[in-house]
Amino acid sequence: MKSKNENKRVSAPKGGQKGGKFSMNNGPFFEAESKKRRKTEYEDDDIESGDSEEEAEILGGFDASGGVEEDEDDVETPGEIRKRVATELLDKMRAIARKEKEDEDEDWEEGEEARDSVVAKILQQEQLEESGRARRVLASRLKKPETTDGFKVLVKHQQSVTAVALSDDDLKGFSASKDGTILQWDVESGKSAKYQWPSEDILKSHGAKDPRGRVKKHSRNVLALAVSSDGRYLASGGLDRHVHLWDIRTREHLQAFPGHQKPVSCLSFRQGTADLFSGSFDRTVKYWNMEDRAYIDTIYGHESEVLTLDCLRKERVLTVGRDRCMMLFKVLDQSRLVFRPPPSSLECCCFVNNDEFLSGSDDGSIELWSIGRKKPVYIVKNAHALLPACQNVEQKGSEKIPNIRLAENGDHKIESYSSSSTYSWVSSITVCRGSDLAASGAGNGCIQLWAIESGRKDIQPLYGIPLVGFVNSLAFANSGQFLIAGVGQEPRLGRWGRHPTARNGVAIQSLKLL
Repeated sequence: MKSKNENKRVSAPKGGQKGGKFSMNNGPFFEAESKKRRKTEYEDDDIESGDSEEEAEILGGFDASGGVEEDEDDVETPGEIRKRVATELLDKMRAIARKEKEDEDEDWEEGEEARDSVVAKILQQEQLEESGRARRVLASRLKKPETTDGFKVLVKHQQSVTAVALSDDDLKGFSASKDGTILQWDVESGKSAKYQWPSEDILKSHGAKDPRGRVKKHSRNVLALAVSSDGRYLASGGLDRHVHLWDIRTREHLQAFPGHQKPVSCLSFRQGTADLFSGSFDRTVKYWNMEDRAYIDTIYGHESEVLTLDCLRKERVLTVGRDRCMMLFKVLDQSRLVFRPPPSSLECCCFVNNDEFLSGSDDGSIELWSIGRKKPVYIVKNAHALLPACQNVEQKGSEKIPNIRLAENGDHKIESYSSSSTYSWVSSITVCRGSDLAASGAGNGCIQLWAIESGRKDIQPLYGIPLVGFVNSLAFANSGQFLIAGVGQEPRLGRWGRHPTARNGVAIQSLKLL
């Protein structure tokens, strides 16, 4: 009789062959074969587990999961992808540099090293401009015409235009109005195409939620637009409290993002990314990623409605609210800087660079801010003064461009002006990206161009361009060659003023640089 301990020593491991002797080589830890092959081998000793040469040739093109193996030579490594993208970018920049040299009637046959040095300078300059460490000088190069025909109406809307936006290549434009219409148009020809809102069922399948409270149906009133840097996505927001995502190539509705409790008043994509910031009357700013269709975070701080926001490449967002405060949120640090203007309510804001920004207020003033000070470093008072003669102004082709003279204290020397009217509120302000050229709009019948001098920390007026109506939105071309304005008979966020003679639509003004 064998003891129990002896039986345990001679017993084969579970799952092993019957009658076989125990060996450490047969343990699962030391076996290199797969469990599937081992199971087949143990169940029937007469079936060989190895594959024949013909089977190996047939199955050689398939991996273990049943898929076709990709040839290692055909798969690009991350390094090869980076090299290919860099080569394509260099070829593109060389073509641009060659075209510029040909336009200047210069000899381009200078050798590969000379051409690459030109390309390197272009790339370096672009990187400095995008990072905010270099600024293009456009204001001093801007040629002032003697007479002007005013803005040319490019696209017409039935109701007041609330937002305009341009693609990074300056070829496509987008506009929205109070009637819920979103148009995409060509800058050169003005040919437009309308974005079609999907049905209620499709909206719900895309993430839209049922309205609550007093709103009984989805309102199509659009208040804000934003275009991604790669030209793929268009974001819109309005009274229905949703952020809507559109495909620019097909003009189809992709997704509806709920989350805001009140109307969405402003939108802005972070440069070079698919990150989107949205501001709302619910006093919050939400952070989204449109590539992943994901909500990231909610930013709190304002005590009243958020009216306008702007952002550059860094994860910082500049906001203005009805609480008479402008805030700079540093998203990564989860901190904020609060800027309080003189007794007035701010209406709009925009970045000049990472350390400077502009704002417009309801008393007709424009403020220049620095990140190192909580109060404006320079104030232009009565920037859009309302003249008695301008209350019923009409656009005329032979009208001379008004030139506003600035006094030492920043007040405009204009007789019989009035800045207390709704028509003189600075409703929109914008800066040509990476430059010293800015523009502001109101309802006084004139859009004003400005030169921002960072060294002297001041703002100098250039000239005004006649345009009848409330200028609710402005956008410069990245090249600085034209300015887009969204104009209407009523202000963007209300009906506290009206221009009966104004035309609802998008106006364009070409700018000539020396």
